[in-house]
Amino acid sequence: MAQCVQSVQEFIQDSFVPLVAALCSEEAERLTRKNSLSFAELVKPFCRLTSEVHMRDPNNQLHIIKNLKIAVNNIITHPPQPGAIRKLLNDVVSVSQPAEGLVANVITAGDYDLNISDRSVKASVPWYSNWKETLMELNTSTFYSATTPWFESYRECFLQSMPASDHEFLNHYVACMLVVSSSEPEPVEQFLKLSQEQHRIQHSSEYLYPKWFIPNTLKYYVLLHDVSTGEEQRADSIYEEMKQRYGTQGCYLLKINSRVSNRGMDEQIPDPWSQYLQKNTIQNQDCYEDCPYTVVSNKNTDHLISDGLDSEIKDGLSNNFKTHPLQLDHPSGSLDSTDYVKATASLQDSKKSNSGTPHGACLTLTDHDRIRQFIQEFTFRGLLPHIEKTIRQLNDQLISRKGLSRSLFSATKKWFSGSKVPEKSINELKNTSGLLYPPEAPELQIRKMADLCFLVQHYELAYSCYHTAKKDFLNDQAMLYAAGALEMAAVSAFLQPGAPRPYPAHYMETAIQTYRDICKNMVLAERCVLLSAEILKSQSKYSEAAALLIRLTSEDSDLRSALLLEQAAHCFINMKSPMVRKFAFHMILAGHRFSKAGQKKHALRCYCQAMQVYKGKGWSLAEDHINFTIGRQSFTLRQLDNAVSAFRHILINDSKQPPAQQGSFLREYLYVYKNVTQLSPDGPLPQLPLPYINSSATRVFFGHDRRPAEGEKQAATHVSLDQEYDSESSQQWKELEEQVVSVINKGIIPSNFQPTQFCLNRYSDNSRFPLAVIEEPVTVEVSFRNPLKVPLLLTDLSLLWKFQPKDFNAKHDGETKELGACDDDMIGAEAIAEFLINSEETKVARLKLFPHQTGELHILGVVYNLGTVQGAVTLDGIDPSIGLQTGKLISNGLSVRGRQDLEIQGPRLNNTKEEKTSIKYGPDRRLDPIITEEMPLLEVFFINFPTGLLCGEIRKAYVEFVNVSKCPLTALKVVSKHPEFFTFGGNTAVLTPLSPSASENCSAYKTVVTDPTSVRTALLSSASSVDFGVGTGGQPEVIHVPLPDAVLLPGASVQLPMWLRGPDEEGVHEINFLFYYESIKRHSKMCHRVLRHTAVICTSRSLHIRATVCRSNALEDEEGRGDNMLVFVDVENINTSETGVKEFHIVQVSSNSKHWKLQKSVKISEDKDTKLASRERAKLCFKAVRCKNSEENYTFADIVFGNEQAYVVEDNKQLILEGQHHVALNTVGKEAFSFPQKQGFKKILGNSDWEDLEQELPEMVLLKFFRPENIPVPARPTPEQLSNLIKTSLHYPESFNHSFHQKSLCLVPVTLLLSNCSQAVVDVMIDLRHKTTSPEALEIHGSFTWLGQTQYKLQLKSQEVYSLQLKACFVHTGVYNLGTPRVFAKLVDQVTLFETSQQNSMPALIIINNI
Repeated sequence: MAQCVQSVQEFIQDSFVPLVAALCSEEAERLTRKNSLSFAELVKPFCRLTSEVHMRDPNNQLHIIKNLKIAVNNIITHPPQPGAIRKLLNDVVSVSQPAEGLVANVITAGDYDLNISDRSVKASVPWYSNWKETLMELNTSTFYSATTPWFESYRECFLQSMPASDHEFLNHYVACMLVVSSSEPEPVEQFLKLSQEQHRIQHSSEYLYPKWFIPNTLKYYVLLHDVSTGEEQRADSIYEEMKQRYGTQGCYLLKINSRVSNRGMDEQIPDPWSQYLQKNTIQNQDCYEDCPYTVVSNKNTDHLISDGLDSEIKDGLSNNFKTHPLQLDHPSGSLDSTDYVKATASLQDSKKSNSGTPHGACLTLTDHDRIRQFIQEFTFRGLLPHIEKTIRQLNDQLISRKGLSRSLFSATKKWFSGSKVPEKSINELKNTSGLLYPPEAPELQIRKMADLCFLVQHYELAYSCYHTAKKDFLNDQAMLYAAGALEMAAVSAFLQPGAPRPYPAHYMETAIQTYRDICKNMVLAERCVLLSAEILKSQSKYSEAAALLIRLTSEDSDLRSALLLEQAAHCFINMKSPMVRKFAFHMILAGHRFSKAGQKKHALRCYCQAMQVYKGKGWSLAEDHINFTIGRQSFTLRQLDNAVSAFRHILINDSKQPPAQQGSFLREYLYVYKNVTQLSPDGPLPQLPLPYINSSATRVFFGHDRRPAEGEKQAATHVSLDQEYDSESSQQWKELEEQVVSVINKGIIPSNFQPTQFCLNRYSDNSRFPLAVIEEPVTVEVSFRNPLKVPLLLTDLSLLWKFQPKDFNAKHDGETKELGACDDDMIGAEAIAEFLINSEETKVARLKLFPHQTGELHILGVVYNLGTVQGAVTLDGIDPSIGLQTGKLISNGLSVRGRQDLEIQGPRLNNTKEEKTSIKYGPDRRLDPIITEEMPLLEVFFINFPTGLLCGEIRKAYVEFVNVSKCPLTALKVVSKHPEFFTFGGNTAVLTPLSPSASENCSAYKTVVTDPTSVRTALLSSASSVDFGVGTGGQPEVIHVPLPDAVLLPGASVQLPMWLRGPDEEGVHEINFLFYYESIKRHSKMCHRVLRHTAVICTSRSLHIRATVCRSNALEDEEGRGDNMLVFVDVENINTSETGVKEFHIVQVSSNSKHWKLQKSVKISEDKDTKLASRERAKLCFKAVRCKNSEENYTFADIVFGNEQAYVVEDNKQLILEGQHHVALNTVGKEAFSFPQKQGFKKILGNSDWEDLEQELPEMVLLKFFRPENIPVPARPTPEQLSNLIKTSLHYPESFNHSFHQKSLCLVPVTLLLSNCSQAVVDVMIDLRHKTTSPEALEIHGSFTWLGQTQYKLQLKSQEVYSLQLKACFVHTGVYNLGTPRVFAKLVDQVTLFETSQQNSMPALIIINNI
């Protein structure tokens, strides 16, 4: 149980106090009403004595009473209605909430730090920022307790409103105060009337309520004197008369209202009544209505989807009893409402007194002391002597009636010292709860005496009497009486000073079971549980207390069950080994019952406290249930922020709920969220939890989308969001750009150079602010993920941004525009009308911004309406483009507008020592582009660009350059790693055809007609390096594009021919082109722009060229010089038939060198033609001589073979295929090839220039083994070495012809060579018998055998080679394997033979033919 303000002894003493009735005249009531108080209320704060009191017991022993409290109540003859009792208890709990602003009360239990006090509920709600501080895992446990003031208020009110019963006298009145005003004409007569009224109420049969302790009730006469208006002499004289009539012990003069109303009202007088009357505020408002009370349900606001918990709530108080809930054994048993006003006539005054009017306005501190003195005098002189006298009388009566010894007190000691009578169990007793004793019955007199002793703290005597009465009641089987005696006997035993006997908990258990099961009286059972649980808690028996509290929970009262379950939960948390999960589970149960009882705030508090335990433990379904209930209760209490947070948590966790439940959660969230936004429609857009956004996967693309291909026109591939990021490719593009920038800047890369990045993602370098161009779109690709099993519909989806206009050429900056989605003059935004994300789907949305001004743009996030779809569970395959009629996809228009921020974390820094030892992240600026001035924009189209070529094939295509911007571009260049793949032609490009259609059957060469019979001599020409488009000192990879006037105007386009040559290696080639261009006007931010294109060419095999150059002294030139060369060229057709090429014609062989030239062709054989069919090879020989020209120019020598051309059939259309193959000859006598021969170099160098590759190829040399002379031979050779002692080889003809018709046996001579590989003498054995392993082998070897000896034994000396002549005999034609001899060898000094490992490694095949 939770910690209480009072100790258990104080709690029990204050629960059972002597009751004093107050009967006032109307005039006396009027005097007290000046202070907005009734007489009973006036004296209530002063009813606890501040000093000790003494009285004597029947044995004349002095007994001390400490801290005695009495209760003074107005007499009410009609008990309140049952509904009022329920409402009273309900309201007491309802108004008692955790105080706001208090320091959080934290219980540390095991590994949990539980916040119990709940600062206005919020402190324990799991989504608050201090959650981690609130719930920490700790190893040590410091014990603190939490208070539950609502439970204490309920308990106090419950005990005070206990009905008076005939089976006990604790709630019966002991005395009655008769109060009369001194201002009345005849006060003494008024006293007489009040006395008669009290007598009539007590003894008349028409009044069954209230109940009185003894027939001779103490009457105490109080004369009330108003000091401010009354005559003090008259009051004194009346009081003197009263003393003579009633004695000094039976009357009192109480003077009040000393304060004059016109005195300084600013004087501060304490108000001791407020703490008492605050409780009465609840009690007084509806206690006089006869109709049963029903709390209005919150059904009109609970239109959320039910989770099955609150469906049972029919009313705020679910049990309105049709009969009296506190019905006892006596039909007249009813509520003793101790704090109620006298009659309905005073109801208005009562309500007025509770409306905030200050109490005791006419009283001074002196009056306070007078009232306190009055209560003390009444108790000392009137009440306690009366009780003492009554106890003596009862004791004497019992002794005389039962014939006992001198006093009951001494007698009980004898009883308890003797043997105990065995008690009957409850199950054996008959249900005689209806048994009634007459008022004079001795058993009741004992009980009456016990109660009186208990009220004045004489617990030892009370216990004795209760124990005696218990036996008598059990003997009579009066179970209700027996249970009452057992209950109070247990309490008396516990309260006895010095604890002479242990607390008899079994007494209480028997009493509870009797009340509940036999008497069916849950009110009395509840009182037992409340008392016993508090006692057990004080003894640290939390487990027993929790079991007791849980046992009394039932369906008849949700409020009681909720409070007891909550206390049981606190018992679990306060145990020596705290049971935290049991605490949480019972808090959930308590919250559920609070909810059914209409106590929404308490229900919310219980769920929030339990959430602290379930949070983050992986119990997702439990978390979902708790969060859902927290959201429902918070919404009902109009704590909308809490409700939104709770539902948000249900949605953002990886939910394991079924789709229908998730849809229900989502609709609840949207409904609550909509209510929140309606409260502040102009407030900032809050963050939405769905869908998830993977911020790091956000990609930003600068520029227009790529145009699709149109027929033969193919746009440059450039960059698009559909391409995957490739770090290797990205590095290649960066190198190409650096290469061209270096050439433009004369070999130096500027320090402010920033490689162009069109698409930024998580892998790109985002440390710098990216550059975007005005009027060109910025596309942001956002990755959404729907974690739910139901679809989400986003409508009106757009980007959220912030923009600061800047003129980069001016000094002043513009003002920052926040969230400028509404300002289309600066930034235009594109919105997606409907964006459907199916269940558990990851989907990207591409959102565009169109900057219209230069400046700094910051993309903050996305803004959208979140909604659900009708029939959401079945919409997995829906096409998002279906019917854009907004509203057809939206369910009941239930969508809310919100935002989500894009927060991207930069890369982890790991360069310096400080960065390595700490966790630091660099910036990621992909969402913060700088909008620069206008720049030209180039588009490139390729026309008739091939996708497949033969190796070395020459093909002509066209490239079209278009300027689609509003400013001219210049300095157009293209850079590629493979400049040998293409060229724009030389300076004579004007001779080429102007359009692609005109060049359909156009050759790449000028046709030269020659005489086939003439000597094939060379045609000579020369060219400088400038003619190749390469300047001196430049990089061959950077090629200038010959634009007319070197400028491309806005909107203009130009077509240029492009010659392509198929790479020499077969396969798929990716060739990158980077087009570089600049604006005529120089800009501070962006100096140039680039356009990327990747061409994919598939090449297939054509010709393979091998060439060798040799010196020749036999050939002489015209001048008789002998410095000539012979060039041998070997051409092989390695083409496969898939390409459709039947044959190749060698048309021309050309040489290009500064020093050498081909002179003529040396015809080796006249019958060979230059046509090559598949797999054919041609050998050509040429004479080469030195050039006479200067070394500055290159000399071209062309030798033309015939004038025929080759055709290939493709789609029934003849197309001339022409090609070139290049061989670089650098070394005399060294073979050179048209493409590299080693696969390893292909992979390393790729499609590099063949001349460079040939220079890098290492020379082939013979593999040589060197062995030092004096190698120590191992003492004992290994078996592997022994098996390699002898090497064998067979010498025989490859084929042998024999006429089997003439001679049936064919004999073939075979030589077996044996080589001794060692330095030692070796014994050799040759076995010619076939080693048979299977029947098939027998059949095969049956037609071939060795003639002569089947076994030879030889000895070979060191390094000796021995030749052994053998003969093989065949009887059939066929192919035979002669490798059947088995050779064994051993060293001379060894015994074991080892078979040579060379056997059967290679078959020795011979072909036997029949002539």
